[in-house]
Parts: sequence; C-alpha cells; structure tokens
Amino acid sequence: MQKKEDYMRRALELAKRGEGYTSPNPMVGCVVVKDGRIISEGWHERYGEYHAERNALLRCKEDPTDADLYVTLEPCCHYGKTPPCTEIIIEKKIGRVFVGSMDSNPLVAGKGVQILRDAGIEVETGILAEECRRLNEVFYHYMETGMPYCVMKYAMTLDGKIACVTGDSKWVTGEAAREHVHLLRKRYKGILVGIGTVLADDPMLNCRIEENVDPVRIVCDSSLQIPEEAQLVKTAKDIPTIVACCASRTDSEAARQKKQVLEAAGVKVLVQEKTDRVDLKDLMKALAAEKIDSILIEGGAGIHASALEAGIVNKVYAYIAGKLVGGKEAPTPIGGTGILKMADAVKLSSMEVERFGEDICISGYVES
Repeated sequence: MQKKEDYMRRALELAKRGEGYTSPNPMVGCVVVKDGRIISEGWHERYGEYHAERNALLRCKEDPTDADLYVTLEPCCHYGKTPPCTEIIIEKKIGRVFVGSMDSNPLVAGKGVQILRDAGIEVETGILAEECRRLNEVFYHYMETGMPYCVMKYAMTLDGKIACVTGDSKWVTGEAAREHVHLLRKRYKGILVGIGTVLADDPMLNCRIEENVDPVRIVCDSSLQIPEEAQLVKTAKDIPTIVACCASRTDSEAARQKKQVLEAAGVKVLVQEKTDRVDLKDLMKALAAEKIDSILIEGGAGIHASALEAGIVNKVYAYIAGKLVGGKEAPTPIGGTGILKMADAVKLSSMEVERFGEDICISGYVES
C-alpha cells in the first residue's frame, strides 16, 4: 500500500515537467487518489494556463467525490489569469487534500487551506515540505524578496582556469557537462553576461536542448559597446534581449544613434542614470519589474566578482574538468580585488557533487 509520501513524490515528478514554462509562477504537480488508486494527474504546464489541480480534476474520467488530492503547493484561492483551484476542489467534492508546501504569495498564504477547511474538507500540510519548497526555490525567493534568484555558473580546469593564457576556452568541459548547462538555461528565466564575454565569444546564449524555452539574454554594457552585428543583436526579435548601460557613459550623439539601432533590432536598452558602471542591484530591481524571477550568471571573471560584491548570488554551479593548463595570467573564475582574509571568504552550504562524463559539478548555496 502506497504512503502519503509516495503520492507526493509522484506529484513532484509531475511538477518538474513544467520547468522552463511556468515562470514567474511556481511548478506544481497534483495527483488524485481514490480507493488506493491514482485516478488522475496534472501539473501546471505553462504560465497563464490552468494550474495543476484544475488540470487533474478536469481530466479525471472517474467520479472524484471523496477522493484524496495531493498537491505540491497550497491551492490558490484568488482569480488571476485562471480561476482559483480551491473552487474546483470544493465543486468536485474532494474529501481530503494533502499539501506539500504552503504558498508565500500574500494573495494565498494560508487562505487557500482555510477556505478548504471551512468547506468541510480535511487538509493536511507539510507532506515532503522541504522537497516541495526546494523545487520552487526560485518562486519563494522572488515572492519573498521581490528580487530575481541568481545562480552563478562557470567551468574551470582542475588548476582553476576558465581559459588558457591565449583566451582559448573551447572546450573546458565535455559534452555531458555542457548539456547540463543548457538544462540550467531552460530552468532559469534570464541569462546574464558582461560585455567582455560578448566581445570575446559573440555567444547566442540560447537553450539548445528544447525549443521555445530560451532565457532572456541580459548584457551588462556600461558604455554600449555591443556590436550591431553581434548574434545577440541579430536575433533580438526572436529571443528577448536586454542591454544595460549607463547614461554618463553613453551621453554622445554616436551612443544615442547606437541605442536607436539596437532598439530597432529588438533590443531593450536599460539606461542607469546615477552610475558610471552598471549597478547590479539596481539592475536586479529593474529585471524583477520585468517579471524575470531568476537569472543564470554565465559571464567571465569580472561579472562574477561584481555579482558577489553586490551580494546578489544565491547559488553556485562549478563544473570542474580533469585538465591542467597553467599560466599565471590565464583567467580564473572570479576576478576583482578579491577577499583579503580567508575568514571573510564567501561560504557555500548544502554542497552537492554530480558527475557528467569525465567532469564533475559542485553546487551549493551562498550563505548570507
């Protein structure tokens, strides 16, 4: 006989199918169980479309009266782009509801559970709560802080180099590790690089494992140096692209004309008024206003140092290849002036190690 946790694990599996499609909404999965059998399943498939509970109940081919409903996140109770899930749960006469994690959206935040209880439905919360919350760490961070969840990613050799002294970096890691990076590009809403990366590599910064899930491409470019013929510019009408610059460094007729050319190509140009270098904290606020809830920082040593100094990094993925290239001038993952005392180093917690072919990936959360 299956346990409550087994059904919730199935709901978590379903929820993950929405990865890359639901932002800025959370990923949610739902399982409907009656007489010890799963009679329907659903998940939140795409932003703006029905939520997991409504999908599961509308697709149910059996009478769900008195059935148990397992859902990874507290059912919503307000009208948004779709009707509230509490409404259909009550309408279909569900007997019991098992909830993974509670919703921190002020429009829900306990109200969904209370509405169900007031309707006479038994509700139990906290089933695999930690796993359910971890699944939606982006959503919780964005909802609770109003800022994007930022993930820093880099690939380096075993001696800590992201490129040779010549600048050659193709490829530090193997195909399996690079494919995992594209999973991250699918997972997070935006991807951020500095202008140095654009000038050196002319990247596309798209997701090459699945169509229609390309991240919003963001470039920190204080002086508006991005070439008009860059791939990012040429494809801006197909993939959303943002370039952040500074008013004090683009106050010329040439810069104004460049801005017009970029905007005509489909690039959104964000101009910061008060600094002579892109302020990452202010940029995060502007991106949050654009409903960009998460960002993969995939730049070079300079942008990584700036992100850490700004305190915006929440998580780190470090891919390590079994290669040694040497060279004291060869670039390392993080530049800047560096930490002066080891006691002040940025610390990571909840470390995990994965293997991708001959490479390994170490990930962890930045301690605040």
